[in-house]
Amino acid sequence: MNDSRSGLLRFVTLLLAPFAITCGGDNSPAPWTTSVPKATCSTGDRVEPGLQGQTSLADRQSGASKTAYNCNLQLVSQIQDQGSEWQVTWFNDCAYFGTYNNATKANPGVPVVDASDPANPKIIKRLTEHAMIDPWESLKVNENRTDGKKLLGATKGPGFGPSQATDRWFTFYDITADCKNPVLLSDVDVPGHTGHAGDFAPDGMTYYGTGAGGTGFTAMDIKDPTKPALIWHGAGDINETHDISISNDGNRAYLTHWGNFAPFGLNGPNGLTILDTSDIQKRATVVQPKLVSTFYWDDGGVAQQSIPVTWGGKPYIIFTDETGTAAATFTSPAAGRQDSCTKGKNVFGFARIIDISDEVHPKLAAKLMLEVNDPAKCQQYVVDYPADTADLDNYGYSAHYCTPDTRTDPKILACGYWGAGLRVFDVRNLYLRKEIAYYKPAAQGTKVLPGSSLWNDYQGKNRTTDRVSANVRFRTIGSENYLWFAGQDNGFMIVRFTKPMSQLLP
Repeated sequence: MNDSRSGLLRFVTLLLAPFAITCGGDNSPAPWTTSVPKATCSTGDRVEPGLQGQTSLADRQSGASKTAYNCNLQLVSQIQDQGSEWQVTWFNDCAYFGTYNNATKANPGVPVVDASDPANPKIIKRLTEHAMIDPWESLKVNENRTDGKKLLGATKGPGFGPSQATDRWFTFYDITADCKNPVLLSDVDVPGHTGHAGDFAPDGMTYYGTGAGGTGFTAMDIKDPTKPALIWHGAGDINETHDISISNDGNRAYLTHWGNFAPFGLNGPNGLTILDTSDIQKRATVVQPKLVSTFYWDDGGVAQQSIPVTWGGKPYIIFTDETGTAAATFTSPAAGRQDSCTKGKNVFGFARIIDISDEVHPKLAAKLMLEVNDPAKCQQYVVDYPADTADLDNYGYSAHYCTPDTRTDPKILACGYWGAGLRVFDVRNLYLRKEIAYYKPAAQGTKVLPGSSLWNDYQGKNRTTDRVSANVRFRTIGSENYLWFAGQDNGFMIVRFTKPMSQLLP
């Protein structure tokens, strides 16, 4: 079997199409701002019958959505377990996914999955230290330390919902020798911090935990991961963030400043904040992150994720919003969706790509909208939600997390679009993108899944789609190309591309 790095390299080498992107200062084309062209599916695929990404009310009410929809991707295996939460990560043949902390769960914590046989993945053990009881969006792996250590880490705690009293923990493991048996390095309580999301700096010497909700972010020194030490904790306008990513040199943080969604109490701006984090990176005596720039927009809400990448040596950020816009508070989410639609606003969020070659003046390069993200078509999809659960779903067809096949000259981008499932895009040319595949997991109805965030949000009521909310792994074994991901009701899944890359990327 290949490890994650060599497997990814082999996956990329199979992408036979030439790299093509038009870029260069003022000569860049106008951003693509309409929905992405649909994928051309294979004979025998169970394709979506309506708009791109849509599960119609008729399909939800008839039970048709209890069978998966697929296009150029086929389910190979799955571990449903008790359902999953918000994030999955991986190293070598292992996967690790979060589960919701529900007191009725039989088995709490993060399952450790041996996926060396993609047709038969197995849970080997569960991690139950503090942050692993409920890691929310923070579960990550770092493979790049100069000392050779491969680390698994997370931040949050056992609280039911964010709780400053219980969700202050950082937990780290060594997975270098055997990914199936993580070795606990540290499990520390950091007063003042509230865990929610987070990530390692690329060099693996700092872990950044974000608290959302106005608690800012916390930077932990993990040069010695057995003794994590606080470097910085702060809140305020420039530190308000949902999730975070760090530049390769560690000197910049790309924060997702969430806003523009009144039902969550987020009435402020929504978009990207860039901070100078060089004080943290160099361990200055006096640490003070500095604002570089902000870039906000009004066609998305609850900014979720940022990923720094380059195309042709030029820096960009892949960015997602987990909701659409809702400028006025409604007691009914369904009424709020209809209000946004009537006003021509975006009902659901989507991924976008931002040019940061001038980091003081970021600008839009591309939008990655499905047809169910297009405000011009909203009257066709805003009514897709059964009346008895319409007010339990704030996310709908919005995006959540995306993963590129590589961060240097990405060719493929895989994204979870909540109710629209796993969507895969050709991004070789930012100004002429297209969808190449999708897999929309089967709805689980009223099945009891206490580890699923969706089951908990719906209070056990009938779920007519699943939510795909986590990062995605690209994996090649022999001549087969796989994706690892998670659905909140369906748990950990492995799908396989049913066409060679030479056909998907001609």
